[in-house]
Amino acid sequence: MRILILSASYGSGHAEAARSLAAAIEARGGQAVVVDHFRELVHPVFAHVSRAAYYWLLRRAPSAWALAYGLGDRMGPESPLSFGMTRVGTARLARLLDTMRPDAVITVHATPAVAMAALAVSGRRLPPHTTAVTDFVAHSQWMPSPVDRYCVAAEEVRNEFVARGIPPERVVVTGVPVREEFARAVDADAARRALGLSPDLPTIVAMAGTQGSLGRLRDVTRALLTMERPIQAVVVAGRDECLRTALAREAAASPVRVVGFVDDVRTLLGAADLLVTKAGGMTLAEATAAEVPLLLYGSLPGQERGNERFASRAGIALVARSRGELRRLLDRAVGDPEVVERLQGSLRRLRRPDAAQHIVDLVVEQIAQRGRP
Repeated sequence: MRILILSASYGSGHAEAARSLAAAIEARGGQAVVVDHFRELVHPVFAHVSRAAYYWLLRRAPSAWALAYGLGDRMGPESPLSFGMTRVGTARLARLLDTMRPDAVITVHATPAVAMAALAVSGRRLPPHTTAVTDFVAHSQWMPSPVDRYCVAAEEVRNEFVARGIPPERVVVTGVPVREEFARAVDADAARRALGLSPDLPTIVAMAGTQGSLGRLRDVTRALLTMERPIQAVVVAGRDECLRTALAREAAASPVRVVGFVDDVRTLLGAADLLVTKAGGMTLAEATAAEVPLLLYGSLPGQERGNERFASRAGIALVARSRGELRRLLDRAVGDPEVVERLQGSLRRLRRPDAAQHIVDLVVEQIAQRGRP
């Protein structure tokens, strides 16, 4: 069983979802081949330039990105106003499918999903195609047709897909694929000791994805430093070394520890009583799987604001819109156990740590059905 996974290196969430699915496929005895659609099927220079432009927009002109995101949702993937950009890489993808002849394809980014749908519309015979949506929102770029199956994060997202015309039998609530270790329980005291933290103090973790400067970690660090209640905190600056150095200098000789990129996110979240973060899709999925209450702050326009609205309505997160509100909600989350208990109750309802295995099971079923006479 050979399965092609099409991803894209825009943020860490798509790549992380692809790795989780690949691990689940290999655990079933299959072979997973992960391909970065933009780098390998368009051109490495295009991938580099478009990714740099994406990050520039998020840092310097987030309102422009919000406008583009909203227009993309209104136009849909087949709109002529996209000028073919949603179908880049389609020719090379066709050649890859002819050469590799995979038993199935899983897409974890909207653009390769659109490219697969375009090949289907052209009349090519394709292997079963599943797209795993890595955000907690319904966006039309994730809804090209035809796709054999859409795997989504929650029932609320499925309802939106169906309301927009996707056949109900093609939309399955699986959750967002996360690493296998999120399915196991972690003892909070043991996790804190492993990280050199006290097991007796309320523990707050703050992060903003691998590109820490895309969040508002300076505000979060300063809010943590002004808290009057006794706490301990870990601020994760990701791969931004300049940010890590600046925050570590500011938090010196305090109960706030600043670190760089962390690979063992499961242990880190296992130690946390509260996660302060922006609303990236993979971060929400991992926090939900770990049952860590969320305080969302600094979410970027576009998909993160959509994720934020979902999390607030689902009751798994508090949302701060200003520095003052951030400080008030931090104090409330630490000082009122009932708030945390309510958030954790909602988290248990949404928790789907076996999403990757569920998606792979569905794909294996598709392969078996396609092979029957």
